[in-house]
Amino acid sequence: MKWFWILCFVFTSSYMSAQDVAVLHYKGGGDWYGNPTSLPNLVAYCNTHIHTRIHTNVPAVETSSPDLFQYPFIHMTGHGNVFFDETDKENLKNYLISGGFLHIDDNYGLKPYITKALKDVFPDQELVELPASHEIFQEPYPFPEGLPKIHEHDGKRPQAFALFYEGRIIVLFTVESDLGDGWEDPEVHNDPEEVREKALKMGANIIYYVFNH
Repeated sequence: MKWFWILCFVFTSSYMSAQDVAVLHYKGGGDWYGNPTSLPNLVAYCNTHIHTRIHTNVPAVETSSPDLFQYPFIHMTGHGNVFFDETDKENLKNYLISGGFLHIDDNYGLKPYITKALKDVFPDQELVELPASHEIFQEPYPFPEGLPKIHEHDGKRPQAFALFYEGRIIVLFTVESDLGDGWEDPEVHNDPEEVREKALKMGANIIYYVFNH
């Protein structure tokens, strides 16, 4: 069964650019559609500054859809409940272990729901906090202190957690940072330009990691 999904991933990739991204449309009532300008802005930034060739059209894809395998990078955000049914869990797991990558950015309040949902997908794994020395914080832009703080939320330090498969990050969960808010159009949150630039650079590092692994 695993090999079927690997072949599916390779097959769909051959018909599309290797550099496509999408937003995860998940069940549970949470606002999966939050921060609508975030990913398009990050794509534009990466295409300009790190010379990616990502399609500027950023669709939403449902967790259970075979279309998931068309996108090496999937972004997920929101504030509320997350629910994966059995089909979602099987499809998401196969997608991730076959080469996919899921970035989950807590838009505030997502953590208790996504932690449980991920445990349902990978019951034998625990989220591991990434040290500041991890390569995802090194290139192409250095973040010597690790994940940057963009919005305050509860005033806690920003943390990046990961799930690994065969040495590769398959899930990156960013908490108490809110990178997605920093990627939004400037007038949405009125962040200082240097804060927004910091968020976009960290996002570029994530994209760089995905397309080089």
